[in-house]
Amino acid sequence: MRKFLVVLDDSRECLNAMRFAAMRAAKTGGGVEILSIIAPEEFNHWIGVSDIMREEARERIHAHFEVFAKWMRDKQGVDPELVIREGETVSEVLAQVKDDPEIGVLVLGAGVDKKGPGPLVTQLTRASGSLPIPITIVPGDLSKERLEAIT
Repeated sequence: MRKFLVVLDDSRECLNAMRFAAMRAAKTGGGVEILSIIAPEEFNHWIGVSDIMREEARERIHAHFEVFAKWMRDKQGVDPELVIREGETVSEVLAQVKDDPEIGVLVLGAGVDKKGPGPLVTQLTRASGSLPIPITIVPGDLSKERLEAIT
């Protein structure tokens, strides 16, 4: 089964990327894999403290994931899977694409402010020529209705 890979983060544009991936998966018989990455700099503390912080980060990720997963199951009939990795965001996204041959499309949400599309979109589009899959970049300010029309 072809899967749409979406990166779960705290950005506003993440929502449209999730919606797009779920809608496309539902219409094409595919799946959705949600990737969340814990940055290594979050744990530069004593061992005991970093273990607690790592577990708290995982709990936040699972709670955030469940919100999207419930919507995907209820509205789109898609049961997403969650993958959590630790490391630098771009290298972990690339590693996940390499590690899972079922991933067919990487879906990213683009920021809408004057700073540009966001660091993840910027960095991954630079690497897009060497990726084994296409990248779909979803504008962060598309309405739900427009997303439904184009998926």
